[in-house]
Amino acid sequence: MNLRTILLASSIAALASGAQAADSDVYTLGELVVTAKTAAGETIGGSVVTGETLRTYNKQTVDQALALVPGTNASNTGGSRNERLVYVRGFDRFQTTLSIDGVRVFLPADNRIDFARFLTADLAEVQVSKGYVSVLDGPGGLGGAINLVTVKPSRPIEADAQIASFFNRRVAHEAFLVSGRLGGKFENGVYWQASGAYNDRDHFTLSKKYDPTALEDGGTRGNSQSEDWRINLKAGWQPNDTDEYSINYTRSEGEKNAPYSVRDTANTRFWSWPYWDIGSLAFLSRTQLTDGLTLKTRLYRNTFDNLLSAFDTSNQSTQTLPRAFNSYYNDHATGGNVELDWSISETSRLKGVFYARQDVHHERQDGFTRTPATGNPFVNAPYSEPRQTNNEYTYSAAGEYSTSLSDALEVVVGASYDWTDLKTANDVNVLVTGTTIANSVISFLPVNYPLKDNQAFNAQAAVLYRLDDTTRLHASVSSRARFPTVFERFSSRMGTAIPNPDVKEERATNFEVGLDAQPVEGMKLTGAIFYSDLKNALIQIPVAVPGFGNVNQTKNAADGEYYGFEASAAVAVDDAFDVGGNLTYMHRKLTDPTNAAFRPQGVPDWKLFAYANWRPVEKLTIRPNVEYADQRWTVTTTTPLAYYKTGSYLLVNLSADYALSDNFTVTAAVQNLGDQDYQLTDGFPEAGRSFYLSLRARY
Repeated sequence: MNLRTILLASSIAALASGAQAADSDVYTLGELVVTAKTAAGETIGGSVVTGETLRTYNKQTVDQALALVPGTNASNTGGSRNERLVYVRGFDRFQTTLSIDGVRVFLPADNRIDFARFLTADLAEVQVSKGYVSVLDGPGGLGGAINLVTVKPSRPIEADAQIASFFNRRVAHEAFLVSGRLGGKFENGVYWQASGAYNDRDHFTLSKKYDPTALEDGGTRGNSQSEDWRINLKAGWQPNDTDEYSINYTRSEGEKNAPYSVRDTANTRFWSWPYWDIGSLAFLSRTQLTDGLTLKTRLYRNTFDNLLSAFDTSNQSTQTLPRAFNSYYNDHATGGNVELDWSISETSRLKGVFYARQDVHHERQDGFTRTPATGNPFVNAPYSEPRQTNNEYTYSAAGEYSTSLSDALEVVVGASYDWTDLKTANDVNVLVTGTTIANSVISFLPVNYPLKDNQAFNAQAAVLYRLDDTTRLHASVSSRARFPTVFERFSSRMGTAIPNPDVKEERATNFEVGLDAQPVEGMKLTGAIFYSDLKNALIQIPVAVPGFGNVNQTKNAADGEYYGFEASAAVAVDDAFDVGGNLTYMHRKLTDPTNAAFRPQGVPDWKLFAYANWRPVEKLTIRPNVEYADQRWTVTTTTPLAYYKTGSYLLVNLSADYALSDNFTVTAAVQNLGDQDYQLTDGFPEAGRSFYLSLRARY
């Protein structure tokens, strides 16, 4: 256990000395209008998962949290990166935005966000928009949006801390999690808070039912270790019921390895990430200028620093071959948005937003061996590339109008215009001449790509109809675009692709009809039918290049349609027993004109989450739950590529909470009780049965 772990654990002991239940508020300045809202502030569609729910079901990271949300799912890239993915109604991480307290998380080079790097321990809620993403949220959000909202203190002093240990099926230690929050709010409206979380995973363990291969013998999963920590510092002032001003600082640092495929040796690359860090400093405000006019601002500066290290062999001890390198990313973004909210009347509201962001990406690579133009296969010629830069501005101007046409009927319409201004896009080609170490010469040939800009118009509308006080119907349509990343336009993908500066935005038009109802006291039902039409989707297309043969290029070449339905229910049977869950059916069709065998990957046809809470005695709550996912498409990494469906899986989980006092709660749980052996992508099995034990203190 390192020093950081000891310090965090000590904070729990300090908090525990006078703990009692805390009832903290959601940090409303950090909420987004991720979906349509009526003039009265009611949401149309979308989902919200509270921080308490995340803790109840041990959802430690954002990808895990989506098991609780209908219409969403998590997956895994597999391959060398082994990143955790999210899908919102079939749309992937490039088409779904992520924000923290309303501040967009965007990685300027490729936006390949690893959702397992984002811890949930100190969150108040996770907002999820599906299909209809409000134009007020800025560019992107073609298919969905996720916003992580932190907690804001509501009392003079309050604290919350948790410590947990995780064990494999043999009850041997696997991981350690500690989180804490301390803050307060004074009578003059000033508030402050410090929160953080630390997760140290030594490994995870495969199911006993896993069949060993030459590349993975079972038991402890090789190279599955990771370490993540985050802090969130907040200071604000709420002088009255309408105005609020806040400064936030968030820092997340991660270190991870990447397990290797259990099937494929030839295409395995030995990669690890010594650091994967993001930071954000933001100012958020809300000021009521007049009785009907409110000004909201959000200004921020984000950073992203990343090191990818590639090694010669699986033991990751040497870097001498051409496959070895150290790749450094050093990025920052500066931006914000200004919103005017005008209450025209008691029944109508008009909002306008201007959004601007500058994304700067710096990269360089250190190599250890390079192939010369002639002579020997390679020479030991270490090199260090000069820094390369991409600098791009993104803007959006948006408006949204909501009005009540009657006591039962409300309408929301919105539109936006998004555009980009690419200032710099450069790269280098590395050339080695000579046949020996003595006479080899390394030179760097600069490459300046054409500065092409993009623009897009978005429009959407939604209606809400109240059948009675407990039943609402809604319908919506939204047409949104997503601009290509630097990676999609300019990356050579390690020599397997050629750039395409002319690639344009992709677009989806999303339709939804839904229902929210409370037919009887203690029962809540929601459901939706949805359809998405995807045009000009970005995919890799084979092209012939003279002198190089066939390589790939990103093009707006695919079209598709996603459709399905989702439903959820929550029923309080009595004071001691409640049940609920959600069900999703998802069909995806995406056409690659050059490959009839192509199938969209990562999303199961059916997904189910069901739970029960039973309180046999006052202080004890027993919580069984199940997670089911039908089979999903995946593809082999060997040539020729072969698409096939993974098997379905059913995870049975059981936890029990016991209130030692009003101050302390202890939780014991088992996950994947049946020790199911399953995979989400080809060659990468998931964890088997595991246990955890936690202690939580609140004041």
